[in-house]
Amino acid sequence: MVDTSDEEYVRRCRSGERGAFDVLVERHHRAVFNLALRMLRDRDDAADVTQSVFIKAYEGLRKFDDRYKFFSWLYRIAVNESLNQLDHRKRFDGLEGVEVTEEADEGTDDYSLGREAKIQDSLMMLNTDQRAVVVLKHMQGLSYEEIGQVLDIPAKTVKSRLFSARQVLKEILKNKGLG
Repeated sequence: MVDTSDEEYVRRCRSGERGAFDVLVERHHRAVFNLALRMLRDRDDAADVTQSVFIKAYEGLRKFDDRYKFFSWLYRIAVNESLNQLDHRKRFDGLEGVEVTEEADEGTDDYSLGREAKIQDSLMMLNTDQRAVVVLKHMQGLSYEEIGQVLDIPAKTVKSRLFSARQVLKEILKNKGLG
């Protein structure tokens, strides 16, 4: 069976074929959710952002520029929505309770979970530009060029931001005893 491209489904959706967008959602839902989850560290917020991303993508499909890859355009929407959610969260920070994460001790079976929590906490300490490139590169596996398309910046800027982010993250992890 030949795998139909995203661009073909975009074309079909634009021409009114019901169900074509469902295929795009099915293909990219997990990746969009994982991106949002890595950016936000909250499953409910990530689910909300994921839903918002697909609604915005569907509504904006007529304006999608065919010169670009659909997934890059979709990821850009996901990054922007995640950043908007983080901004919204900052404005209301302190109005709701503070989330406390229990860390596991090295001697327990949950040591790796505690380590993962520390890494995720460290990732959240990066500024949003740095976090976006780290998540897209190391957790989503995108190339420099693809990240550049998603963030609308040159690949050289991606490399520079990633280098800076790694340096900052390395220092944060070192201070948490993970260096």
